[in-house]
Amino acid sequence: LSAFQTEYKLLQHNEMCGNKSPARVVMPSETCKFLKFKNFQHSLKIPFVVYADFECVTMKTDTCCPDPNFSFTNMYEKHVPIGFCYFISYQGGHYKDPVVYRGTDAPKCFIEKLEKDAIEIEHIYKNPKPLLPLTESEKQLYDNAKNCYVCDQTFRENNIKVRDHNHVTQKFNGPCCNSCNLAMKTPKFLPVFFHNLSGYDAHIFIKELGYDKKQINLIPNTEEKYISFSKSVSNDFQLRFLDSFKFMPSSLENLIKTLKKDEFKYMKQYFDSEKIDLLLRKGVFPYDYFDSFEKCKDSCLPPISKFYNELNEEAISVEDYNHACRVFNQFNLSNLGEYCDLYVKTDVLLLTDLFENFRKICIQTYKLDPCWYFTTPALSWDAMLLKTKVAIELFTDYDMLLFIENGVRGGISQCCNRYAKANNKYMSNFNPDDEIKYLMYLDANNLYGYAMSKYLPLKDFVWSDNNLTTQDILNLSDESDVGYILEVDLDYPPDLHDKHSDFPLAPENKPPPNCKEPRLLTTLEPKTKYVLHYSNLKLYLKLGLILKKIHRVLKFFQSPWLKNYIDYNTKLRTKAVNDFQKDFYKLMNNSIFGKTMENVRRRVDIRLCSTEEQARKLIAKSNFNRRTIFSENLMAVHLKKTNIKFFKPIHVGMTILDLSKVLMYSFHYEYMKHRYDSKIKLMYTDTDSFIYEIKTDDFYSDMKDDLNLYDTSDYDKNNVYNLPLVNKKVIGKMKDENKGNIMTEYVGLKSKMYAYKTNNKIEKRLKGIKKQTLKNKITFEDYKDCLLNQKLKYVDMNLIRSKFHSIQSIKQNKLALSYKDDKRFVNGDGITTLAHGHWSLMHLDLFNEQYDIKSDDLINTQ
Repeated sequence: LSAFQTEYKLLQHNEMCGNKSPARVVMPSETCKFLKFKNFQHSLKIPFVVYADFECVTMKTDTCCPDPNFSFTNMYEKHVPIGFCYFISYQGGHYKDPVVYRGTDAPKCFIEKLEKDAIEIEHIYKNPKPLLPLTESEKQLYDNAKNCYVCDQTFRENNIKVRDHNHVTQKFNGPCCNSCNLAMKTPKFLPVFFHNLSGYDAHIFIKELGYDKKQINLIPNTEEKYISFSKSVSNDFQLRFLDSFKFMPSSLENLIKTLKKDEFKYMKQYFDSEKIDLLLRKGVFPYDYFDSFEKCKDSCLPPISKFYNELNEEAISVEDYNHACRVFNQFNLSNLGEYCDLYVKTDVLLLTDLFENFRKICIQTYKLDPCWYFTTPALSWDAMLLKTKVAIELFTDYDMLLFIENGVRGGISQCCNRYAKANNKYMSNFNPDDEIKYLMYLDANNLYGYAMSKYLPLKDFVWSDNNLTTQDILNLSDESDVGYILEVDLDYPPDLHDKHSDFPLAPENKPPPNCKEPRLLTTLEPKTKYVLHYSNLKLYLKLGLILKKIHRVLKFFQSPWLKNYIDYNTKLRTKAVNDFQKDFYKLMNNSIFGKTMENVRRRVDIRLCSTEEQARKLIAKSNFNRRTIFSENLMAVHLKKTNIKFFKPIHVGMTILDLSKVLMYSFHYEYMKHRYDSKIKLMYTDTDSFIYEIKTDDFYSDMKDDLNLYDTSDYDKNNVYNLPLVNKKVIGKMKDENKGNIMTEYVGLKSKMYAYKTNNKIEKRLKGIKKQTLKNKITFEDYKDCLLNQKLKYVDMNLIRSKFHSIQSIKQNKLALSYKDDKRFVNGDGITTLAHGHWSLMHLDLFNEQYDIKSDDLINTQ
C-alpha cells in the first residue's frame, strides 16, 4: 500500500496510475542509469548452429457447414508430425551430415538426437584448443595494431594487447584488449533455428521437452506463441530454439531468389551439380493429399489435382507439377515417403545457406553475429549502440516515466472521405467537360527514420519552470542543445474546424462516442493536460491552436545522436542488390524505433513446468493467476507481475512518434493545404501516407515546382510527365506510391479498409484478412456495394492455428467489410465525414442518434 500526505497527491496518483495494474516499480539507480553497448562477446561468431524443419501429415476431421452469413470457426485437419531433418553448421568446416528421420515418434526422436549432439558440442566448448602459429600477415596485423579490434579502444598499460583466438577452430581472431579477450567466451547454448518456429514448428515438439526435470526457459508473446525457448541439457548448457523468420521475415521461396547459385555452399556439399538446379527453389509438396502415414508407401506422385492447396485455395501450375515429377524421377525415389525426406532435407539445407549468408552480411556490416540474438530489433539495437558509442540516460524518476507514457501516441490511421473518382487528361476516359480531379497516393520515405535523424533526448532530464509563453515556444529552435516535453491545455478555435476537419491536429488516445475501447482519434475538441514534444507544440500554435495553460515542462539535453546510424542503413539500402537486403536495412532502422517503444507493462510472465513439483511451487505463489495443461508432462503457469523494471528509453520513442507527426502535419497544412486550399480533400491517411483528391490542371506539373519535396526515382526514366528522377530513397521525401500509374477511383470504409483502382491494377487493403483471400474473394465492387448500399461482406478463409500446442487447419468465416466507422462522424450522404468535436455536430439531428444524446442534454450545453 502507498500512503499520500494530501488529497491532491492521492488524486494526482489516481489520475496517472489508476488504469495500471499494481506492481512494484523498479527504476534504474543513479549508478547504472546509462544505456550503452556492453555485449562485445556478440562480435564472436558462434561456431556451431543448428537448422531444422519438421514435416506433418494432415489428417482430415469431420466437420459441418454453418451459416455463411455469420462468423464461425471449424477445424478440418489435424497436423501430425511424421519426420524431421536437422543440420549442424560448423564454422571450422564439415562436422556431421544432415540428420533425416521419418516415423510416428519424430518429435521424441528429434529431441533425443539433438540433445546428444548438444552434449558433444558442450564438451568441445569446455576443452578449448590453443592458438595456431600466426601467419606473417597476422603477425604484422598484431604488431601494428593500436586499437582493440572488438571495442576499438586504444591499448593501455592496465588493459594490454593480447592475441584473441577461436577456441574451437584455433584461428587468430585479431589483436584484442585484455578486457575484451576475457569477455569473449564460448556460448553456453546451441542455437537451433526453424523458419517460422513461433507459428508452426514449436507446437510440434515442445511437449517433448517435458520428458525430464531439466529447466525450460521461455520468452513468451502469448500462452502458445513464443519468441524463443530453451531446454537445459546440463547444468550450464542449453538448446536455444530460435525463429529465423524473426530475422528474415519472408518465405523461403522468396529468400532463395536473393542468392546467387555459387552462394549455396551447403546445398553443393550434398547434391551434385547435375541435380542441384532442380532444388534451388522451394519444393512442391501435396500437403492436403498427404493425410495418413500409409501415403508414404505410394510408389509415385499423385495426379496434379491432388496437389491442390486447401490453405490458399489454389491449384498448382502445370510447370510446378512437372518440376515435382522431374525431382521424383531424377533422384530415383521409390515412394512418397522418400520424396518427403528429400523435401525436408532440401528445405533445411536451403535455410542453412540463406541464414549463413545473412550472418555473413551482419558480421561484415555490423560486427555482430545474429545467432546471439532473439530478433532483428535486438540485433539492431546493439548494432546502433556499438556504432554510435552513445550512452542514453534512463529515467530514475517514476513521475517522469508516467509523464512520458501519457504522451505516447502511435501513427494516425483514418478514413476522412469515403469515395472519389478522378478525371484528368492522363486517363483514357477523360471528360474535359467535367471538373478536373487527380487522386494521388503519397507516401513518406522511411518516416520513422526521418524522425530518428532529428535531435532526440539524450540526458540531463530535469523538471523546468512552466513560465514559457506562446512566443517563447515559437522562438525555440528544433536544433538546440536543449529540448522540452510539455504538458499543456490547448483550445481548438471553431473557426479552424472546417479547414482542419479532415486531419485535426493533436491526436488523442480516447474512446470514440459510445465505445469503451480507446483509439487514436484526431478530434477538434479542446485538449487537457496534453503531453507533447515542443516541436509539435510549435507547429500546432503556428497553425492556429491556442495555448491555454502549461502544467509541467521536462527539460533535457538533445542531439542528433541516431543520425549516423540511420544514414548508414539508408546508404546501404540504396546500394542493396535485392529486395531482401532493401527490406532488411529498412527493418534495421525501424527496429530501433520499436526498441524505444517497448511497453514492459504488457509483458507476460508464463512458466513451463515439466514436473508436479515445479507446478506446485508456482501455483503456491501469491501472484499465481491461472494454468493450462498441454500434456501429461507439460503445463503453462501464468503469474501476475510483481515487479516491473522500467529500463527502456521510451522518452526517445515518444519523441520519434511526435516528430514523425510534425513532418506529416507540416506537409499537409504548410504545403498541400496552403497550395490548393479548398481544392484538395484528404481521403485517407495511415501513419506515413496520404490519399488526396486534388482539383488542379496537372498535378505532375505542380510537382516540378517543388521537386525538393518529392522522391521521383520510382518513375520511368522516360515518363510521360517529364519528371526528372531525384531524391532516391531520401528519408522524409514524399513519393508516388503508384509510381506514375494514374489512380482512377477510390473507396474507403474505415481505417485499414480501403481499395482503389489505377489504370493498370486494383489495390485492396483489409486488415485481418489473408492476402490470398482478399485477392480471390473480395472485389472492388464489394467495397463500393458495402459503402453505397450498406451491405456487409462475410468471407471464409483457411488458416493454421494451434490449440494446446496441437496444430490444426481451420476454416474461419468472419465479417470482412463493414460500412460503420466510429473514428469519424459519417454524414448523411455516407461519403463525407466530420471529425468528432466539429462545431456543426451540435446542430445536427443525426448527432443525437449517433452520440446517444437527449435533447435536454443539448439544451443544457447551449
